[in-house]
Amino acid sequence: MTGMRVERTEFGTTRAGERVDQLTLESGDGIVAKIIEYGATLTSLEAPDQKGRVGLVVLGFDALAAYQDSGGYLGATVGRFANRIAGGRFSLRGRQYQLNRNEGRHHLHGGERGFDKAVWRGEAFRGEEEVGARFRHQSPDGDEGYPGALDVEVSYRLDRSRALRIDYRATTDRATPVNLAHHSYFNLTSGGATPVLSHRVQIEADHYLVIDEDGIPTGELRSVEGTPLDFRSPRPIGAAIEDLVASRGGYDHTFALRPREEAPTLAARVTDPETGRVLEVLTTQPGLQLYSGNFLDGSLVGRGGIAYHRWHALCLEAQHFPDTPNQPSFPSAVLEPGEVYAHSVVYRLAVRA
Repeated sequence: MTGMRVERTEFGTTRAGERVDQLTLESGDGIVAKIIEYGATLTSLEAPDQKGRVGLVVLGFDALAAYQDSGGYLGATVGRFANRIAGGRFSLRGRQYQLNRNEGRHHLHGGERGFDKAVWRGEAFRGEEEVGARFRHQSPDGDEGYPGALDVEVSYRLDRSRALRIDYRATTDRATPVNLAHHSYFNLTSGGATPVLSHRVQIEADHYLVIDEDGIPTGELRSVEGTPLDFRSPRPIGAAIEDLVASRGGYDHTFALRPREEAPTLAARVTDPETGRVLEVLTTQPGLQLYSGNFLDGSLVGRGGIAYHRWHALCLEAQHFPDTPNQPSFPSAVLEPGEVYAHSVVYRLAVRA
């Protein structure tokens, strides 16, 4: 493990007086990941370009206060249910549940105080060929309106394949919907200082979820052919983004991935023609949300004083389909007592040959 390193340092203290530490993972070949206990959040990810220059490839903040104040979910672990639940309501086992509504009439990314606002407890670990950080959180029965107490574990692993792997596990004492996701904003050119419209995107999906004006799925899966959502072959994300401005401000859509395997399978590939950096996303989940940072307006100022503007980043969130608790035709997201919720996503960084 020569050159591989894991280090724990203090990052700050919440306004409630809770200490938050940061765990730094280094692969020894230029990949450095930093994760804090607040929201089990990836604050920084560095990778070399095709000339060997190491630079930031995700958006993030220098100070804990910015994560407490921001509503952008930068690098966070989102849950108990990632994405939207219509009206913040669902029925389960003959009982209706009302969740906190934090996006107009709807529930988004776990509510007002989802997992992104919790202080997790982190610990470093080492393997023969990897370094990692494991974070644990307990969500009580009734948290944001959800039934059942949920024990959650998220593990970040970095190895010599230049892959940052995130493994999710959860158990419950009562049936409850669970959908955990990672919410980093990627910019392979400049870490957020410039637009990503020239980034070339390929997504392993033939269909996308049709949504209404609020981003809630109608239940229909439609072919991507002939639409701005056709990324079956690589093309710049900016090629047709203007066609979506009136409806969603850009990309904010879920793709139904081709059938998955038990091991993480390729879901998307992003290539930056300027730096030669390549990002591959592999997952076990059925869906992938592509979001083009439509609501970044320059008010968020990140590392190095960089102001984040519209279309300066893209998110690739592996997850269950949005509003699954209200959509019987979608793959179930209900976790039962005695079961283990488990899925993985891998963000693999490389350079173009």
